[in-house]
Amino acid sequence: MRIPTASEAEPARDCPLCPRLVAYRRDNQAAHPDWFNGPVPSFGNADARLLIVGLAPGVQGANRTGRPFTGDYAGDLLYSTLHDFGFSKGKFDARPDDGLTLVDAMISNAVRCVPPQNKPTPLEAKTCLPFLSARIASLPRLKAILALGRIAHESVLTALEIRRSRAAFAHQASHDIGNGIRLFDSYHCSRYNTNTRRLTPEMFRAVFKDVRNYIDKTDAPISSPRP
Repeated sequence: MRIPTASEAEPARDCPLCPRLVAYRRDNQAAHPDWFNGPVPSFGNADARLLIVGLAPGVQGANRTGRPFTGDYAGDLLYSTLHDFGFSKGKFDARPDDGLTLVDAMISNAVRCVPPQNKPTPLEAKTCLPFLSARIASLPRLKAILALGRIAHESVLTALEIRRSRAAFAHQASHDIGNGIRLFDSYHCSRYNTNTRRLTPEMFRAVFKDVRNYIDKTDAPISSPRP
């Protein structure tokens, strides 16, 4: 299989594909010319074994800073958990120039541009799917995908042409989706979900523990048989 180029996995800076999102982007550019205000590129390693897929950039988070999950509460929880499980190094300071790097991981979004009220339409999610498909295909060592929320989960399945009935979304569920890749599910780490206790830090860590164990077990050396 041909590995997609970086440009195929990431929208152009002035991507014109979704008229409503383009109009919202222009409104934000006029109101906040110092913000990023564009399709937020994926962040992480090209040889990552873990791909984390969120829903879409937050208006004052990634849309402002230009890095996924950077600048809002969801990022505080996500990046601290990544650090605890060895998927990042350096200090997360909610700035794209804080020096933080990911280890064996990449973060992306199902929809790359910020939507009004944080709610992309089904058509916008569908329009952005080719970029997600290309991003998944571009990671040759990929072993695990973590979907943050139902829409991200369904976008991954659609991008890989897998029927939703094969893999129902549920927090801390996991699914074999072929090609040696396993899909893990978590409720989104949004402030709303954590404030309502739909998702607690302990619940989030439990998902990452499953992911870490799976990746480590998958690539563990095979023991030689005893004589």
